[in-house]
Amino acid sequence: MSRIGNKPVKIEGGAKVSVSNRVIEVEGPKGKLTFQHRPEIDVKIEDDEVSVSRKSNVRVARECHGLTRALVANMIEGVTKGYEKRLEVVGVGYLATVSGDTLQLRVGYANELHRKIPTGLNVTCPDQTHIVVQGCDKQQVGQFAAEIRALRKPEPYKGKGVRYQGEQVKIKPGKAATK
Repeated sequence: MSRIGNKPVKIEGGAKVSVSNRVIEVEGPKGKLTFQHRPEIDVKIEDDEVSVSRKSNVRVARECHGLTRALVANMIEGVTKGYEKRLEVVGVGYLATVSGDTLQLRVGYANELHRKIPTGLNVTCPDQTHIVVQGCDKQQVGQFAAEIRALRKPEPYKGKGVRYQGEQVKIKPGKAATK
């Protein structure tokens, strides 16, 4: 029994939702998203609400019921409010800048790291030690932020590297503290 899948999703904030041939299209002020759901799932729009139901009680249908509802809810929230991830660059001489459609990072390697910003994302650097990733697709925002963090994860002795804003890094004591 899917408790999440049975809840209807409210369409609000100027979003327009349409369903045709298993393709869900959501359009709003922040952008447009599409998703093709599984054939075991039914998606209907009625009275400014999207309801998701399953055609049978097969295992795949039960698995995808709540997932489809959550994806539709995330799409509606994405095109109305948008998603945002904030990262911090910590370390002496570490910095980040955006030039054109490329994110440039100096994080202690011999060369600068360059990452192309995917289409549909807005990446800004309010200052040299902060990165803000914004977009309407929750998966794309989280994936790009994770890729940036993976370029130089925070190390456990001094805490240098790229981390999410507010992330707590547990600092280990060095050799001097083990006497």
